[in-house]
Amino acid sequence: MDGLVYINVNWGITFLTQTAAGILGNSALLCLYNFTIITAQRLRPTDLILNQLVLANNLVILSKGIPQTMAALGLKPFLDEAGCKVVYYLHRVARGVTLSTTCLLSGFQAMKLCPTISGWMELKIKSPKCIIFCSFLCWILHLVINISVVKHVTGPTNNKNMSMEKMYRYCSSPALGRLVFSVTAVVYLFTDGMFWGLMVWTSSFMVLFLYRHKQRVQHIHSSRLPPRANYETRATCIILILVSMFISFHSLSSTLSFWITQIQNPIPWLIKISSLVSLFFPTFSPLVFIFSDTRVSQFYSACWTRKTNAPSMVSGL
Repeated sequence: MDGLVYINVNWGITFLTQTAAGILGNSALLCLYNFTIITAQRLRPTDLILNQLVLANNLVILSKGIPQTMAALGLKPFLDEAGCKVVYYLHRVARGVTLSTTCLLSGFQAMKLCPTISGWMELKIKSPKCIIFCSFLCWILHLVINISVVKHVTGPTNNKNMSMEKMYRYCSSPALGRLVFSVTAVVYLFTDGMFWGLMVWTSSFMVLFLYRHKQRVQHIHSSRLPPRANYETRATCIILILVSMFISFHSLSSTLSFWITQIQNPIPWLIKISSLVSLFFPTFSPLVFIFSDTRVSQFYSACWTRKTNAPSMVSGL
């Protein structure tokens, strides 16, 4: 019994650390991007997309990390049936929005690099209205296709014949009929496959662009490039890193989830590892922007300077 409690505490600390780190990183970026959008200072077209991405990341972590932490620590069930429906629905929607937003970010950067796009089209894709509209469609799409979650997810149950969704210890889902399961699987596979295909296609284009760009630079024999070319190359590399992280973590998470669903009595630690892996992208992706975007350090450096200067100004008065 002591060993079981010890294991639960270890998993609880692990989930708590991951959840706290993810929320802190995404919230820091959310403050920065919202401040930039509100003040319109050095606003970039991708800021609107990144703002949506970190918001979706936060929802994924909050809706899964906190319940998993409390479950690992052995706390009593705190979600009733309505709570399970709301929390799991938010998780599915936020997870889908993360996928579509990452795809949108990759596609946006690929369109900026494409030399065949005319000038008016380039201005159109840079328009905030166009980006807001695409972001709005992402939310509407996943709010609609995940509506079945509200019907099928139930609250805590002691019935061993229930097919657990393996997301929370507190929530469960009855075994779906073959027709309902098939239709749901087709809808999810189609939407996820569409976004995955677009993401792979745009990423391949950007890799090819970087390869040709490197060849041109070698032919020029000069390290002095236009600032815009340097910026676009750097932004492309950052997005490719982000897409690579998403594909790697999402593939591993999907593989583990499918493996768990095929096992009659899955091992508890395997379920916990699957939950940890599913939170890797929303937890670690903010680090890519924190260490690559110079505005992050400038923004928080300015906030820290203002905070430290405030006492000296008061004492001077």
